[in-house]
Amino acid sequence: MRALEDALGRPLFEREGRGLRLTPAGENLRDAAGGAFAELARSWERLRRNAEAPLVLGCPGSLLARWVIPRLEKLQRQMPELKLHLAAHEGEFAPALPGLDAALMIDAPPWPADWDVQVLAPERIGPVLSPRHPDFARLSALPPDALASAPRLQVASRPQAWPQWAGARGLTLDHAGDGPSFEHLYYLLEAAIAGLGVAIAPAQLVAEDIAAGRLAAPWGFTATGGQWLLAAPRGEDRRIALLGACLAGELADTEAAR
Repeated sequence: MRALEDALGRPLFEREGRGLRLTPAGENLRDAAGGAFAELARSWERLRRNAEAPLVLGCPGSLLARWVIPRLEKLQRQMPELKLHLAAHEGEFAPALPGLDAALMIDAPPWPADWDVQVLAPERIGPVLSPRHPDFARLSALPPDALASAPRLQVASRPQAWPQWAGARGLTLDHAGDGPSFEHLYYLLEAAIAGLGVAIAPAQLVAEDIAAGRLAAPWGFTATGGQWLLAAPRGEDRRIALLGACLAGELADTEAAR
């Protein structure tokens, strides 16, 4: 205390009867130090909890099954200190992301103001079909406008995908070409691989199928204005930035390999 008083140039205590009481300078220092130690304790607890608890990552089921899980082992090698718990999620993500530390999704701005958002990659979508498709040779040699009336597989979770692609290409779709509808993108792509029709999907989700010859994308892919993104409630969890950097790298590698 003597050293503090010497450094400050004023007393921190004064005698009161047989005891001591804080001077105004001592009270100010007590309050400031108390707040600093409380914040230090909160930061320590937050770091300890982040190091021990798994990071709960929400993700639409189709992205989880077709993109995240095949890369999970690689992601774990890149982030050995990070424990991931993956949670399949369908529908819109609530602004508060209840029960989640972060969410991986494909979406377009604006995003909730309460989110910290890392944009990972632009979304591009395009039609794909399998060499097993009964009309593969003829259809794949035609220009994109051939798809305006061709049988097209639909996905209930994203009904705007076909019109969005067609609009970007200046095409008008004939609804007579609307084929079977599937609840999730995962099922849609399995149907396309089986040769049941032409599907439409984000480039990164079909890159490996194209490379392996299970699907072809003769008409290419078109930007939608949407983004692959990692969203998290505003905070100071450093694990989120690390995860976002790894996911962005994987998306870039997926695109480069396509």
